[in-house]
Amino acid sequence: MAKIVAVLFLALFAMSILATTVLATNGKHHHSKKYGPGSLNPSQCQPQCTRRCSKTQYHKPCMFFCQKCCNKCLCVPPGFYGNKSVCPCYNNWKTKEGGPKCP
Repeated sequence: MAKIVAVLFLALFAMSILATTVLATNGKHHHSKKYGPGSLNPSQCQPQCTRRCSKTQYHKPCMFFCQKCCNKCLCVPPGFYGNKSVCPCYNNWKTKEGGPKCP
């Protein structure tokens, strides 16, 4: 009887570890597509750019260029500034002068 209880406990423990691993893997996969290239639909650009430009004093130009970049790249980096490496297209699009086009 003790062996059966021990085996059932061990099986329950193994299933718990497996479920935790699967959930953690799915969570990481979902998070990586939240900001990567092509992670947005064009209809999602306006709210994401509103978030991105919410703390700048140059809100209107930030919104204009962010939406232009988002419509091309279908990606807006996380946060209010920086983090552009998450969206290579957004990061690498430059002005004629060589400066960054996307905020």
